[in-house]
Amino acid sequence: MLIEYMKEAYPNFQKELPDVHDLQEFYKASKKRFDEDPDFKSRAQRAVVDLQAGDDFAHSAWQKICDVSRRSFEKIYQRLDISIEERGESFYNAMIPPLVDELKLRKICQESAGAMCIFTPSVSTYPLMVIKSDGGFGYDSTDLAAIYHRLLVMRADWIVYVTDLGQEQHFHMIFDAAEQAGWHRPPLTRCDHMGFGVVQGEDKKRLKTRSGDTVKLSDLLDEAVQRAAFEVRKKVEEQQKEGGEAFLTDPKEQMEAAERLGIAAVRYFDMKQNRTSNYVFNWDRMLDPKGNSAVFLFYAYARIRSIQRKAEASGAGGAGGPSSFHVEVIDPAERDLAMKLVQFPDVIETILGDLHLHHLTDYLWELCNILTTFYVKCKVLGEEAQDSRLLLCEATRKVMLKGFELLGFVPLEKI
Repeated sequence: MLIEYMKEAYPNFQKELPDVHDLQEFYKASKKRFDEDPDFKSRAQRAVVDLQAGDDFAHSAWQKICDVSRRSFEKIYQRLDISIEERGESFYNAMIPPLVDELKLRKICQESAGAMCIFTPSVSTYPLMVIKSDGGFGYDSTDLAAIYHRLLVMRADWIVYVTDLGQEQHFHMIFDAAEQAGWHRPPLTRCDHMGFGVVQGEDKKRLKTRSGDTVKLSDLLDEAVQRAAFEVRKKVEEQQKEGGEAFLTDPKEQMEAAERLGIAAVRYFDMKQNRTSNYVFNWDRMLDPKGNSAVFLFYAYARIRSIQRKAEASGAGGAGGPSSFHVEVIDPAERDLAMKLVQFPDVIETILGDLHLHHLTDYLWELCNILTTFYVKCKVLGEEAQDSRLLLCEATRKVMLKGFELLGFVPLEKI
């Protein structure tokens, strides 16, 4: 569809690549044309067949379009510290015909209304279409080839598909078909669909820009960093007014901290939601320094590091380095903190079972609140129980740091 439209609207696109914004506009225009013009729809469908058949022009044009998207995606991946091994739909194209032949030979595929189908009655009344009635291959074919490759070629023990909840039934059909074919063999192999809900605006509708367009992740991250920069500057001003030590006074350091804090805030706000539910996006809650936010967690972590630096400066020992390595839990606040720390492995085990990441965010939020109570009721430095409490602080820091790593962000040592 997009290839056919760009041939007409942007005939020189193979030499002069548009940026990703233009590509998105082209896609919208081509979709509208596809829906309204039967002749264009027919040509677009033939272009897909040509691409699947390896036509030189179609493949070259498609590769150019992929290059435009890839450049934009890579910027996001780098910013979020994500590494990825790209395997798009085309990676599996050559696998589909022999795989279909095997499924037909084994009578796992059945002819139905001119199409070759796999029925999964325990999941859906509709079949997977391995070969469409026009002889072409679709998403069902590609997803079957992909799960075959992942289970039998890559020898994966556990595969997790992360898409919106609307595709849940489709992937359970794929899992069922893979089990029928003998590729998926529970409990030796595990296949999960990790579905998620819709991000909504304050109007409880799908989050959009004021012009009605889909919000771009790059724009959302930019906005989060700008807001975080404002919070960082405000904190520095408060420290200076109070006459205490002010951190991050250098503008460059402030922007580096804002980048880390803003992106963490977006990650945390998304992952603290029950992933199967829709949720309302709200900037104030996302960056609330006193609420259930990454900002609050960052402050808690920075406070531990502040205590450890003061301990080091006084010669009492710092991170993991008190003079005694014996922990005494006497005060109820100490006991509450210690008890919360030993729950961490159970939280991870629960997540491995149901793939709900909010268990971890809930745990970190609760841990930081218990830590706050501990600070109020149990002075650390200069007390008889100093060494024991320094160890409790270090154990808490390590658990928090591991939680942050699992959620994909790095805390600030000072804020």
